[in-house]
Amino acid sequence: MPDSPTPPRTLRIAMNGVTGRMGYRQHLMRSILPIRDGGGLLLADGTRVQVEPILVGRNAAKLAELAEEHGIAEWSTDAAAVIADPSIDIYFDAQVTSRRAEALTAAMKAGKHVFTEKPTAETLAEAVELARVAANAGITAGVVHDKLYLPGLVKLRRLVDEGFFGRILSLRGEFGYWVFEGDGQPVQRPSWNYRAEDGGGIVVDMFCHWNYVLEGLLGKVEAVTAKATTHIPTRWDEQREPYPATADDAAYGIFEMENGVVAQINSSWAVRVYRDELVEFQIDGTHGSAVAGLRKCVAQHRSHTPKPVWNPDLPVTEPFRDQWLEVPANAELDNGFKLQWEEFLADVVNERPHRYGLLSAARGVQLAELGLRSSAEGRRIEIPEVTL
Repeated sequence: MPDSPTPPRTLRIAMNGVTGRMGYRQHLMRSILPIRDGGGLLLADGTRVQVEPILVGRNAAKLAELAEEHGIAEWSTDAAAVIADPSIDIYFDAQVTSRRAEALTAAMKAGKHVFTEKPTAETLAEAVELARVAANAGITAGVVHDKLYLPGLVKLRRLVDEGFFGRILSLRGEFGYWVFEGDGQPVQRPSWNYRAEDGGGIVVDMFCHWNYVLEGLLGKVEAVTAKATTHIPTRWDEQREPYPATADDAAYGIFEMENGVVAQINSSWAVRVYRDELVEFQIDGTHGSAVAGLRKCVAQHRSHTPKPVWNPDLPVTEPFRDQWLEVPANAELDNGFKLQWEEFLADVVNERPHRYGLLSAARGVQLAELGLRSSAEGRRIEIPEVTL
């Protein structure tokens, strides 16, 4: 593809929440800065798009340090002023959930395109209102659906599209790892994650992911049965002070899909890992099965399926893991966050909707709400359609 003969179009991106783990590592360091430092994004029509980040947050010292370290000219602790700045093209939000809806609403009403982490809001009503504001504002809105861009799930989706599974029967997912309590070894996650009053909880955090993963692989989620629990009742915060954990740290969910597919996903911050990756999904069908993590995917066709025989009196002799074949990438797959950023930027330039918009995010918030309700009431709950 020939290089663009004209000067690049520069998109100024206000990035709010870049002092946090995800905002800094995945969105700034592994997405926007590589795009900037690589000369921008070259679109199919030859247009080159450059990006210019403006760091936004509440800690001036951290913002100044990041700006100096990465050669970023502008930063601000005044989010409202940045949103009101007519030179800003895109507003990105990686704040805590409780501050997100207000900032996104202000940005969209100011005519900014928005790209945001999830969940987009604390309630379904707020999430739907965000989608309504976006539709009325006529801007491009995108929500981070990073897992669908990861190599493992790209391969898994390819198997679905190619009919490898035959009739799909079920999906099983395992996610989680041991998050230290904080009284001994330091915690790996911020303490607010374990306080419901601050928007914490694994259902709120992860069910929005599982909704778009299930939609992206298999289709609509029609009903949920869930059990959320707090396995570790006391944790220690960043100052090594004990506090009561008021949010759920594990959730066990059954998701009924269209076409009769049953999905079951365990999510836990109180589990030790005996898997190849921190998250794995297995799809089983009449013609074959496949297991995918973040990067690797293995499959077993029915013609290569062994015939295990249950006999508890004899040691297992089948090398089960060796009987699966690795699914090749057949392409160079970049960082998933960066790939979605590039797709979103192309949509902004071409003035078209992003395929993962705020209504998709609202369905994720809905699944979390109904999952918590299912757990509290001890019953299966059908999921109504979300509309504007």
